[in-house]
Amino acid sequence: MSRLVYSTDQGRLCPECGYTQCQCNDDSSTKGDGNVRIRLETKGRKGKGVTTITGIPLAEVELKKLLKELKQKTSSGGSVKGHTLELQGDHRDILIMLLANRGWPSVKKAGG
Repeated sequence: MSRLVYSTDQGRLCPECGYTQCQCNDDSSTKGDGNVRIRLETKGRKGKGVTTITGIPLAEVELKKLLKELKQKTSSGGSVKGHTLELQGDHRDILIMLLANRGWPSVKKAGG
């Protein structure tokens, strides 16, 4: 069995799965230093507060499931932007408790 390792047509290929975009180890969600940070942002939102959560080591599909659960617990709206969860309103204290109960040991308030 011949496995193509490099081709000028497609670029560098993964030695394990053979794709240009590696499909075998999709660990793009494990970025960060292991700290989950919760902050309140109002800049650029016309004075409205939005709670943002960064540093959660989950894939995007799992982030969406987590966001759905957090929106139900806080009775607010929200969205996923990149690897950042955004919830409408100031829910920092509730979110620290909820995320600490899920097993992330270092959930911290960030900002002022």
